[in-house]
Amino acid sequence: MGNLTNWKNLHGGAFANESVLVTGGAGFIGSHLATALNELGAKVTVLDDLSGGGNPSALPGGVQFVKGSILDLALLQKSVDGRKFIFHQAALGSVPRSIEQPRLYHDVNSVGTLNVLEAGRTAGVKRVMFAASSSAYGDSPTLPKVESMPPAPRSPYAATKAAGEALLAAYSASYTLDTASLRYFNIFGPRQSADNAYAAVIAAFAKSLLGGKRPTIFGDGEQSRDFTFVDNVVQANLLAAKSPKAIGGAVINVACGGRISVNELAKQMAAWLKRPDLTPIHAPERAGDVKHSLADLTVAKEILGYQPIVDFSPGLDVTMQWYKTAF
Repeated sequence: MGNLTNWKNLHGGAFANESVLVTGGAGFIGSHLATALNELGAKVTVLDDLSGGGNPSALPGGVQFVKGSILDLALLQKSVDGRKFIFHQAALGSVPRSIEQPRLYHDVNSVGTLNVLEAGRTAGVKRVMFAASSSAYGDSPTLPKVESMPPAPRSPYAATKAAGEALLAAYSASYTLDTASLRYFNIFGPRQSADNAYAAVIAAFAKSLLGGKRPTIFGDGEQSRDFTFVDNVVQANLLAAKSPKAIGGAVINVACGGRISVNELAKQMAAWLKRPDLTPIHAPERAGDVKHSLADLTVAKEILGYQPIVDFSPGLDVTMQWYKTAF
């Protein structure tokens, strides 16, 4: 399974010998980001408490791994000192789990983000890139989602991500620390965990289908998502870090700018495995789930020069190949 993106072709020596911290860097998105930065010659430190199922063995040899939490202030400060950039990916994911454990989500996601910003400010970091979430848009029927829409969180998870954006905007207005909130839309790719009850839909479908079972869809399956291959997120983070202009806490959508229904997704994945007989089972829809999601990418293009570098189909192909070897 080859990599789809040559990071050196895209970024040259932009990160050579730069010291960076990736919080949550052993997790799904963080490990892809840490790997790309390592390929680009950066000195990468990863801080991860592995509570989200992260796997340090997925990291390349040149990356320094520190096991610990963003709630451990002394360890966090030590990990941040001397770094130019922080890529803040550490968070608890999952809307349903946040509804069950709202205080835990607030502590890790909201207070944790404050801790990262405070450590960055104290250490004189240049810029913090934050893994924000399209869940902040809530269930407004207006499509595509534009960053100027008011946040309307429908779950404690979404509320913590909106709180993080507000903190980043406040810090870049109050201090010399520049910040960027990158609103991720339904990220998928190799290494995304399928091993818990809250797994993202592509991971959960892959696990069912490869196990010869029919996938479960919550609701009628007509809900649609702007599924975004993980390399696009890495690209947005790298573009934000190397931006010559201050970003000033701007909220920026990161997606592909297209959408696919969950029913269509299940059909395509079953067809990929040549198992069209594995038709979905429908279960009641879940609290906090959003019906449709589609990003407007105008701001991403204007501020970052971002455009998707891997489309849905090649991304799904590589992801399915990975799950086939993983299960």
